[in-house]
Amino acid sequence: MPKRVVTESERRRRRPTKQGAVLSERHIVLTALRMLREHGSQGLTVRRLGLALGADPSTLYRYFRGMDDLVLAVGDELIGRAFDGWTATGDWQTDLRTLGLRIHRSYLAHPQAAVLTASRVSGRAHEIAADETVLDVLHRAGFPVAEAVRIYHCFIDQALAFAALDAAALALPAAAREADEAVWQATYARLPESTHPRIAAAAGHLVAEMNVSAYPAALDMLIDSAAARLGGGEPSPGRAA
Repeated sequence: MPKRVVTESERRRRRPTKQGAVLSERHIVLTALRMLREHGSQGLTVRRLGLALGADPSTLYRYFRGMDDLVLAVGDELIGRAFDGWTATGDWQTDLRTLGLRIHRSYLAHPQAAVLTASRVSGRAHEIAADETVLDVLHRAGFPVAEAVRIYHCFIDQALAFAALDAAALALPAAAREADEAVWQATYARLPESTHPRIAAAAGHLVAEMNVSAYPAALDMLIDSAAARLGGGEPSPGRAA
């Protein structure tokens, strides 16, 4: 049976830890983020977290139900950072693009944490606020509720999927990442036209394009598609005209 998470007033530590910090849920989350950045997901354990906090490892359970609950809080922190300080311009396409890029950038700033959390749904405060914000942007643009939800689903899944993909590359050891990037020049650019005419014709573009994130271009395509639907463009496949 999972342990009960006590209230903030009950769990508040009265004395500073050995590092001089007063424990709080956010202090633990920030420490976990640092540990993920420095040691990867394998280095984030209850024992190591306790050492990093200067507190007994069991202290974690006064704030979280376990390590998985902490992981969800880390993901919520990344979402919160993406939306922190953002204000709407009133232009829904600009707002949606800015939010998408902010989400992607927030996750890539912590690639180890992004790999661990991008596929999760926390139901925490920052995530809920982000969902409300994106749906409100689409509502104000004039999308009906069902259509707004469909576009929101594509938008958030696309942002998080690219964040996970790009973060996974960043989380590789430097030598492995550089070797992957070199393949486009060392292998694809040298394929002969006689056997691979399409790759040979596109070689220069592939070398220039394939080692940068496709997310900004994919985001623009999604927004352009949404704008066409709002303006009475063609319906999506499988949807009656």
